[in-house]
Amino acid sequence: MTSALFVVSEEGYWAEECIEPLTTLDDADVDVAVATPSGGPALVDERSTDPENVGEETAEFVQEVAENDERLNDPEPVATVSAADYDAVVFPGGHGTEWDVNQDRHARALLRDAVESDEGTALVVCHAVGLLAFTRGSDGGFLVDGRDVTGFPNEWEEGIVDGNDLMPDGRKLPYWVEDEVEAAGGNWDAELDEDASVTVDGDLVTARGPESSTAAAETLLGELGVQQPAD
Repeated sequence: MTSALFVVSEEGYWAEECIEPLTTLDDADVDVAVATPSGGPALVDERSTDPENVGEETAEFVQEVAENDERLNDPEPVATVSAADYDAVVFPGGHGTEWDVNQDRHARALLRDAVESDEGTALVVCHAVGLLAFTRGSDGGFLVDGRDVTGFPNEWEEGIVDGNDLMPDGRKLPYWVEDEVEAAGGNWDAELDEDASVTVDGDLVTARGPESSTAAAETLLGELGVQQPAD
């Protein structure tokens, strides 16, 4: 059976970017496991379950999964899992990733091993694309150097943080994803004129944000050679 590991933030993941791919893979009979940096429950960003932000239908769906999915509430620590045991490693986004997943050396190793192995594939979504700015390949260079990627753009960040880079919850955003990924050599194009943005470069799949979640999941299934269930 095809398998996938989701590496999810304990500091605030964006619900749709995790739950849409997770349930899509479930529906395609992919065996999904979840890990977090410390092994504590994944924490959903409350803004991503607010009906005023995401609509009532989406809010109700993601809230139910976030509260009741045992994998999200009783995950493994990232230090105890290996990319070699899975066909794909998925990194959902959310601002919270900037404080934990993107800074975690074991998460970086999972990403590197998934992309560099002959069998693995990685899907990285939204703010989690910042992980690419801190991950080095086995040759010592940045893994993203020379690769085509998409992710959460500066233009959108400007509408969220204030002039001091403070988030609505008062936390200071430590970096902007687009800036760091470009500095590490990534070929950045968030395709802002498109409704969704998913980029495939070898065994690395990146996605821009919440509205790209469905396309990201479908693209990953295609890369894994898994047939999607009929509607």
